[in-house]
Amino acid sequence: MLGTNGNPVIFAGNSHPQLVEDICAYLNQSVGQVEVFKFSNDNTFVRILENVRQKDVFILQSTIEPVNDHIMELLIMIDAAKRASAGRITAVVPFYSYARTDKKDQPRVPITGRLVADLLETAGAERVVMVDLHAGQVQGFFQVPVDELTAMPKLVEYFVERDLDDPVVVATDIGISKKARDFADAINAPLAIVEKRRLGNDDRVESLNVIGDVDGHPVILFDDEIGTGGTMISAADAITKRGSTDIYAVATHGVLSGDTSTRLAEVSHIKEVVITDTVPLSADKVNFKMKVLSVAPLLGEAIKRIHEGRSVGELFTQ
Repeated sequence: MLGTNGNPVIFAGNSHPQLVEDICAYLNQSVGQVEVFKFSNDNTFVRILENVRQKDVFILQSTIEPVNDHIMELLIMIDAAKRASAGRITAVVPFYSYARTDKKDQPRVPITGRLVADLLETAGAERVVMVDLHAGQVQGFFQVPVDELTAMPKLVEYFVERDLDDPVVVATDIGISKKARDFADAINAPLAIVEKRRLGNDDRVESLNVIGDVDGHPVILFDDEIGTGGTMISAADAITKRGSTDIYAVATHGVLSGDTSTRLAEVSHIKEVVITDTVPLSADKVNFKMKVLSVAPLLGEAIKRIHEGRSVGELFTQ
């Protein structure tokens, strides 16, 4: 019988301890005590330092760089909790890296998003919580319940308060256009779309055309993730040529690989980059153009509702 009396137990992997601290502060409780480190032979060691027998355990880990190390760390933490007789184990993965590898789009390639899902279940995860998946069908890779949360209300609230003069929301490519449409409807703005072509497997993109009117309008460039920044920069160039004024780039996940943060700062026609803290940002990546919104209240409320057996979906329907 799952012991739901008292607080859930929330553990942090090494990928994003600050987010776990913020979640626990929202819930007015302490972070679970656990040791997670590597031996000199590069093997990961995990030891849970408190009793979790029949308790409701949540393990938070964003699968960021080094991605494979953090995935392995999460799997071992789940296994440790299972062997310590936890009542239920929920993997909280704010950023799920392999969501982009959701299908065979070339000959003889893997579907790594499905593989990682299988590994999480095999390790012992009985529920998974994620935020704004790149591909919604990843939920179908799991046999256990999946709660996909969205940072959309937080992003909408920010731009409603910004009160831009007659903005246009621009989807960075056709694939993200449905979510961009929802965002545009929420702030009562029209939608335009950038037609994009990806060049090979090396993260290079080419923006071919802008579908919609951006001339003379401030633009909110919308995507789910900023990785190398190539898509955002290419799209910003395309809509600038079509006569847009100020450009705001917005995405849930600010991965910002390599020198992406610097490159975005140097693009004069991008006025501001709005992201959330699903991915931790080092001090050198947060520049004068960055606005980082916290998803800790969202994740904290979802954890509370799951623990209490209440609806998570109501968070987005009220």
